[in-house]
Amino acid sequence: MSGILAGKRILVTGVITEQSIAFEAAKVAQNEGAEVVLTGFGRLTLVERIAKRLPKPAPVIELDVTNKEQLNGLADKVREHVDGLDGVVHSIAFGPQGAFNFLEAEWEDVGKAVEVSAYSLKSLSLACLPLMPSGGSVVGLTFDAQFAWPKYNWMGVAKAALESTNRYLARDLGARNVRCNLVSAGPIKTMAANSIPGFEQLADVWNHRAPIGWDLADPEPTARGVVGLLSDFFPKTTGEVLHVDGGVHMMGA
Repeated sequence: MSGILAGKRILVTGVITEQSIAFEAAKVAQNEGAEVVLTGFGRLTLVERIAKRLPKPAPVIELDVTNKEQLNGLADKVREHVDGLDGVVHSIAFGPQGAFNFLEAEWEDVGKAVEVSAYSLKSLSLACLPLMPSGGSVVGLTFDAQFAWPKYNWMGVAKAALESTNRYLARDLGARNVRCNLVSAGPIKTMAANSIPGFEQLADVWNHRAPIGWDLADPEPTARGVVGLLSDFFPKTTGEVLHVDGGVHMMGA
């Protein structure tokens, strides 16, 4: 099969519904020739049902990125479906409701947001490292952490930690020929977005500030950015944050 990911084996985390960026990334990856394996957390039967809606049904592995036992066993689980990996997509984030109130948040909520949304990039990458002996590409998803956004609060801090984690991973995994990059996406109306209090106010920024326009219902541009970074077209790009946000990141007042 032809395509920029022809012959590549890709692990995609974070698929929940067909509207999720992870699902779209898996779909575009398959259309570009990749063999895809998914991971799911919690509602595994839902993920398995969604996986059948891809162009080619994909196997699903259970993975809680805060569970050391599951992380330690991930490589063996992946090998049940493919003999190695060329790329990993980290599309995992979570913040308890308390994390969305900046001044009132307790460390328990903040710590959970940082653990799941940032530290897990390191955990997932190391768990997959044995599957990439010749190198590969790790691509995560972020929400621009340069600014203080309306309503986002400690999740914004967690994304800043994610972006820093990506740089340190790129530094330490470069010798193993593993590239680590992030795609900074504009807001997409996903199930995860529905859990953010005041998401509509946050997303409304894009209605006024995206010079090339932005569609809250279309995850494909973001997915294409992910697949581009998974491909061999960026062989010496690492530690980078690629913005796929309609241009909002570069706009002034």
